[in-house]
Amino acid sequence: MSYVMAFIIGGALCVIGQLAMDLTKPGITPGHILVGFITGGALLSALGLYQPLVDLGGAGATIPLSGFGHSLAQGAIDGVRAKGLLGAFSGGVAATAAGITAAIVFGYLAAIIFNPKD
Repeated sequence: MSYVMAFIIGGALCVIGQLAMDLTKPGITPGHILVGFITGGALLSALGLYQPLVDLGGAGATIPLSGFGHSLAQGAIDGVRAKGLLGAFSGGVAATAAGITAAIVFGYLAAIIFNPKD
């Protein structure tokens, strides 16, 4: 059942982004979606509303961009508790460092292996 809930929650988040791009004029760009989802995830996390979604949907809620915003916000909150105001700046980066590193490494490897077509 956890696979089904992950599929439903992750799919619903993707549908929201796709509908936002399709139904707005002149059209929200993927860059707008990226910033909006990360900001929305961080705000919902700060309000305590995103964690129940993570508990329900698991990877369906943590893998999309809103999950990255949630991780940033939770890292900043935990950093403030541990280190004070300085933790607000370092906590989010520390919490998401593994994901950022993986994105850079795998993006670099993909660039080495595949050649773009003209």
